[in-house]
Amino acid sequence: MKGDKRYRIGAESGVSLSGLIVVLVVLGALALVAVKVTPSFLEYRAVKGAIVKAKADAGSGTVREIQQAFDKNAGVNDVSSISGRDLVITRDSGTTEISFAYEKKVPLTDSISLTFNFDGTTDPSGNNAAKADKADK
Repeated sequence: MKGDKRYRIGAESGVSLSGLIVVLVVLGALALVAVKVTPSFLEYRAVKGAIVKAKADAGSGTVREIQQAFDKNAGVNDVSSISGRDLVITRDSGTTEISFAYEKKVPLTDSISLTFNFDGTTDPSGNNAAKADKADK
C-alpha cells in the first residue's frame, strides 16, 4: 500500500543524555543572563518614566525643582544609577526638555560582565543633550 510507514525493530529515537545536558547548559546560561539583565532594563524604564513625570510636575519650574521632582520619583521606583544632578535640563523656545545618559555595568560572573549605555529624553524630536554632552567629553 501507498503511504505505509516502515519501522525498524530495535531502532531508537529521542534525545541522548549528552544532547540533553548541552540543551540544559545553554538554557541555564540564557536564564542567568536574563535574571542579571532584567533589573537594569526595569530601572531604565523607571528613569524614563521619572523624567516624564518630573517634567509634568515641575513644568517650567527651576532646574532645582525639576531635579527634586525626579529624585522624589526615582526614590519611589528604587533608581540608584542616576540622580537629579545627572540630568541635563535645557530650555529651547520656551519648553523645558530633560535628557539623561548613563552607563550600567552588569556582572555575569567574576570575569564576565555586560555594559549597557542607556539614554533618554523628553524632547519629541529625539535630540538628547546629555548624550551629546558625554560625547564632547
